[in-house]
Parts: sequence; C-alpha cells; structure tokens
Amino acid sequence: MKTSQTNLNRTTAFKRRQLLQLSTVLMLSATCALPSFAQSTFPNKPLKIVVPNAAGGAADITARTVAQKLSEALGQPVLIENKPSAGGIVAAEQVVRSDPDGYTILLISSGTAVSAALFKTLPFDTVKDFTPVSKLASFDLVLAVSEAGRFKTYPELLAYARANPGKLNIGTPQVGTTQNLAAELFLSSSGITAQIVPFNGTPPVITALRGGEIDAMIDILGPLMTQVQSKSLRPVALLSDKRSPLLPDVPIAMEAGGSLANFQATSWNGLAVPSKTPRDVVMRLNKELQAVLSQPDVKKRLGDLSLYAQGSTPEQAAEILNADIRKWTDVISKAKIQKQ
Repeated sequence: MKTSQTNLNRTTAFKRRQLLQLSTVLMLSATCALPSFAQSTFPNKPLKIVVPNAAGGAADITARTVAQKLSEALGQPVLIENKPSAGGIVAAEQVVRSDPDGYTILLISSGTAVSAALFKTLPFDTVKDFTPVSKLASFDLVLAVSEAGRFKTYPELLAYARANPGKLNIGTPQVGTTQNLAAELFLSSSGITAQIVPFNGTPPVITALRGGEIDAMIDILGPLMTQVQSKSLRPVALLSDKRSPLLPDVPIAMEAGGSLANFQATSWNGLAVPSKTPRDVVMRLNKELQAVLSQPDVKKRLGDLSLYAQGSTPEQAAEILNADIRKWTDVISKAKIQKQ
C-alpha cells in the first residue's frame, strides 16, 4: 500500500514538472513572438514626414503628393512637418533622435548629400544614422539666359566663354547649394573660366539675369518654368543625362561633347528613417511607395512641376546618396569652397 502511494506521488510530481515546463515554453514562445507581432501591425498610428524646406517648394510638394497617397495605402494619416534650416540640419536631427519605428520619416535630397560634404561637423552621421527607404523623384537643373540677352543658344554661350576667359557671369543661389555646386562642376568639366555669382535665393538670380547684371544662371528647372513660358528666360541646356519631355528642343550639356561628354548634374529627393528601424518596416514603406509612385495621377502631378517620379530599392537610394556625397565632396575641394 505504501509503495502504491509513493508511486502515485511520483507520477503526480512528474506530471506537474511536465506542465511547468510546457507553460515555460509557451511563455517564452509568446515573448519571442511579440516583436514580430508588433511589427506586423505597422502602422497603427499616424506617420510624419519631416521636410527640411519651407512649404510650397519642390521638396514640400513632392512630400505632400506622396503623403496623401501613402496615407490611403497604409490606412493611417501621413502628416507633413516643415523644418527649414541651413543644410536641413534641424529636420535631420529631429528624425535621427526619434524612435526608430518608421513613424518619423525624413525627406532627403541632393541637398542632404551636399550638407554631408560641406559642413565640418554635423550632429549626426548622414550615412550611418539613416536608412534610405526609397528615391521619390528627380528634377532637372538648367542653364538659362535672358530672352533679351546676348546669347540665344548653348554653343554661342560656350564659344563666348572660351574666347573671353573670366568675362562670363553665371548666377546661382547661395554658395554650397546644389545649384551653386553644379555651376562649379560645369566650369571644371567644360574647362572654361567664368565668374559664379551667388545670390540669396532663386528670385534675386532671375531679377539679376533679366536686368542684365549677369549673363546666365543655373538653377532647378521647375521654379523657372513660369519665366520660360512667358518668354522672359530662355533655357539653353539641361544638366541632366537626357532631354526633358517638357523642353524636348533644349539640348543637354553633354551634347557639346569633348570634356563635357560625361557631364551631368541632377537633383533628387527621397525618404529615409533612423538606421535602427526594423527591416520589415522599411520594406513595408518601400513597397507602398513603389505603388504610389507608379500611379498616373502622381506622375502627372509631379511631372507638371518638372519632377519625375522615380522609386528605388533602399539599397539603390543609399547608393545615390553616397555617390552624391563623394561627388560634391570632390567639387567642394576642387573649387576651394571653405567648409562651414
């Protein structure tokens, strides 16, 4: 009788240990599954795109166009917060300090690459602290003259510059902007000597060109289209690698051949998140962005502003950013532009 009771006690204890072990395994499995479950519910609250530019410009319009469609795809509001500052530093710092969960997104651009090349120190590492999600759009830079000026064609301008070293004046926005550095790259690539005259923004450059204070200007095409359409400005060459469907008769700079045969300078923008953002969140955002950018109404909305909707993989976007950092670092060094 005593032996039977002892065996019963042992059996009961064994079953209790089995139940305890099973409970432990289930608890651990549930715990391990939590991050994956949390990530699979992304997004479950509003998202925010921080734009390092003022409202109304190409960057802001791109972000708002994409945000509206992205909101529909994700089922959550996608808000825009404008944080303009020198070099876009304030916006970038805000995003890099946010939780790496995909809910706070930075609009990056060729200007982001310029800042990485131009500033001595930044409160973040542009390459290591951000993960690009996708490219959004590219837009042309243009070499333009006044309709009332002495030049009517791109070859005329080049011929004059080569015959009169140092006499051609090309206006751009501030030193260190993509437009300003594109002008420096154009001069070094073409081998001509000219004066680059920086102004405080695009409107003063247009005023100076129309008033005959400068001979030509280099800027983003979009903001100049009204002036082009009203026959106040004449685009003589695009700095991209292909002609624009908006201006099919305007040559690209590399068509001059020679040292300019491989020249091209374009501007672009995209989206990035803090570098520790989970990969599946990055890929969910990327997937929806590709779908958004392929929509005909999005392409038209951006195309009307001389912006070309172009998505990419995260890896391609990262390479675009890195290549631009290398390019503009070299231009800044050759032009002897003092780092800020």
